[in-house]
Amino acid sequence: MVKCPRCGYENSVSSKYCDNCAYLLTDQQGNRINNTKRSSSWNVGIAKKIVIVLGIIVIALLLFSFIYNNSQPSPEDSLNVITDNGTVNHSSSYPFTAVVKYDGTWYSKMGDPNYLVDQSGSGEKMFLLDCAPWERVSIMAQKEDYGDGELTIELLKNGDVVARNSTTNASGSIEINYNY
Repeated sequence: MVKCPRCGYENSVSSKYCDNCAYLLTDQQGNRINNTKRSSSWNVGIAKKIVIVLGIIVIALLLFSFIYNNSQPSPEDSLNVITDNGTVNHSSSYPFTAVVKYDGTWYSKMGDPNYLVDQSGSGEKMFLLDCAPWERVSIMAQKEDYGDGELTIELLKNGDVVARNSTTNASGSIEINYNY
C-alpha cells in the first residue's frame, strides 16, 4: 500500500495516481515520486493563504467603512445646535422642541446636558433641540427682568408635551431634566 502525500489515502502499489484525489504518485518511468520534500510549495501555500486572509480583511474594512459612512446623519443633522423653529424650516430627525413663555425677558440653557446651548429672548419662542430620541434633555430658564409674570418652559417630543415647569417668583429660575 502506498499512502498519498496529499490526502493520506492508502492506494495499491500499482497505482500511478491516488484513487481518492488523483494526485500523481509515480513519474513517467514508474518510479515513486518522493513527495516528502515540499518546503517550497508549502511556503507558496502559506503565502497564498496570507494574501487571501489579508484580502478578506481589507474587503471587510472597506465594507465596514462604506456602511458606517452611509449610516451617519448629514453634517446639518449631526450638529448639536438649537435653532429658532419660527424663522427657519428645518427637517430633522430629532424629536424634541423647547417652548419658553414669558412676557418679559428671559435667559435659558437647553439641549443635551453635556452640550447646553445659551438662548435669550422675550415673549414666547420655540426651539428645535438637536437631541436624538435616546438622549437626555435639559432645559433651564430664568427671568432677566425680575417681573411678576409667569415663566413657563415646556418640552415637546414629536409635538406632545412630555414635561412642563413654571414659576411666578420675581427671580424665578426653573428647570426640566428629561430622560427618555
